[in-house]
Amino acid sequence: MKVRKFAISEASFERSPGQDGEIFAANVIDQRHGGPITIGFGRYAPNQDLDEKIAVDDVMIVVEGKLSVSSDRATVTAGPGEIVYMPKGETVTIRSHEQGAVTAYVTYPHWQEAYE
Repeated sequence: MKVRKFAISEASFERSPGQDGEIFAANVIDQRHGGPITIGFGRYAPNQDLDEKIAVDDVMIVVEGKLSVSSDRATVTAGPGEIVYMPKGETVTIRSHEQGAVTAYVTYPHWQEAYE
């Protein structure tokens, strides 16, 4: 694999698996490319909730808007330029605020394989 860059405008978004809200993911690097991690973008419409048991180590960088991530231990709120780490095995609720959110993410290993 060579050095590459990605823009959100080039991403192909699909509804996040297992939910019916207005939450979408777009992998730009994943298992099909031969690397050990998945990299992509997320898009959350305003006031969306996603309840999830994290199946992989997941790093989410907020690009636009604001998100809150709650577990039984804590709640963190992140805005543009901030990073949220969600460890494998943690059960979380991700909530977008009134302006929605755009994120970039990195997971190890590949999240799609973990949810199959």
